[in-house]
Amino acid sequence: MKGRTALVTGSTSGIGLGMARALARAGANVMLHGLGAADEVRRLREDLARETGVRVEVSQADLRVAGEVENLVRETEQRLGGIDVLINNAGIQFVSPVESFPEERWQAIQEIVLGASFRAIRSVVPGMKQRGWGRIINLVSAHGLVASPFKSAYVAAKHGQVGLTKSVALELAETAITCNAICPGYVRTALVEGQIESQAATHRLPREQVIRDVILASQPTKRFIEVEEVAALALFLCGEHARSITGAAIPIDGGWTAR
Repeated sequence: MKGRTALVTGSTSGIGLGMARALARAGANVMLHGLGAADEVRRLREDLARETGVRVEVSQADLRVAGEVENLVRETEQRLGGIDVLINNAGIQFVSPVESFPEERWQAIQEIVLGASFRAIRSVVPGMKQRGWGRIINLVSAHGLVASPFKSAYVAAKHGQVGLTKSVALELAETAITCNAICPGYVRTALVEGQIESQAATHRLPREQVIRDVILASQPTKRFIEVEEVAALALFLCGEHARSITGAAIPIDGGWTAR
């Protein structure tokens, strides 16, 4: 990946940061993106640049705001050059019965998950075509392949991302640009760790029982996917050995979608 430029949305923590770190370690210059305290985000950028020796920039573009996706792409191109790798990772979640699902929450999830993915792809494809190479990855979820109750907006947006992936892959099939979706199950992140502690306190259950019987109830391996596993798959999809993999929605879910 040496000399390539990668934009990873939602990459100041969790899975996004893991993928950005893997790309930087492989030699790519990286645009980090995400909301958060300015000092923490700046330190994150400095630490990653120091560790890897590549150019690292950071943007706090709000993907809910009209035009911000296009601004993020332009900013990346101005600071780091043409975008060779785009990973659409940014997302939010809200849980509610469909009959009481707030309209504003529905719209926000569609904008950040699906709308921003579409706009980022639309913005980077012309440059990728001009340079004759590109990798587009949509970080989806097992919920892009199967559903769960009370997550109507998220499941709808994630299924939409899978459809977007397939359509873009077909449009670009005769170019050297691939478009794929990664569909993880439950990944061990700080957010999930917080959910474990909350569920344990709410249900007065031991931590290990919450993990096995609540959080990982749908995941047959009863083991969290590690961030590094997702990052390794993303890095492989960016390589030349994956040039014939396009339009795929690849589960990394401990057997969840095999049922």
